[in-house]
Amino acid sequence: MLSALNGRLSNRLARHFRAAPHRLPAHAPMVSFTFDDAPDSAAGEGASLLEAHGGRGTFYLAGSLVDQPRDHWHGLSNDAIVRLHRGGHEIGCHTFSHLRAVDLDESAMAREIERNRSHFFGIDPSIRLENFAYPYGLASVWRKPQLAQNFRSARGILPGVNSDVIDLQFLRASPLVTCEIDTDGVDRYFDEAVASGGWLIFYGHDVVDAPSPYGCTPDLLRHALKAAGARNMPIVTVAEALRRIGA
Repeated sequence: MLSALNGRLSNRLARHFRAAPHRLPAHAPMVSFTFDDAPDSAAGEGASLLEAHGGRGTFYLAGSLVDQPRDHWHGLSNDAIVRLHRGGHEIGCHTFSHLRAVDLDESAMAREIERNRSHFFGIDPSIRLENFAYPYGLASVWRKPQLAQNFRSARGILPGVNSDVIDLQFLRASPLVTCEIDTDGVDRYFDEAVASGGWLIFYGHDVVDAPSPYGCTPDLLRHALKAAGARNMPIVTVAEALRRIGA
């Protein structure tokens, strides 16, 4: 219980202490689809749907989970990672051991970052981990400055559209998770992004007809992709979105 409380407290503090403030320029709204832990279905069905709609996604991976069985899915393979990378999708960092940032001191975080980078360099030397997602969505106010020195951005799971002045080390992301949101909820996020001219980020895990509590159905992802198209919102990776906003 104490550990959970520390995690929530750290995450709340991280929301209010900006490590890398950045003002979004006036621009057309855009959307990024991100997948954490990368179940094999995200690299398969998820990536295929994105590509069919002219988009690419960002996959935040922890090396220790690659090709490993989990409670709800099997981790994607090295071959799938190479296919994603060479197909224009982005590979991001999720620590190596999938550990909460609040539980890592500076040295431990540095080891996690280096170990993960080395792991993916071994899979394909052209993979560069430029962006980070906090495991379990829990940011650490103490690790944010360290992450800012190593990554262009860090993404959490605080819902909402990134607009006006944002913290690059605490990007907002909304759940594309079937048990948490329906098609009307997805549309509301898109409408908010259009109204604010902001950057909408979705996060999820598996993409299957009977998803885990952390994933979505192909139909929900398909709806979100069509919603982007109906609003002429480009579907871009996190790296491409950062380039567009000059970060």
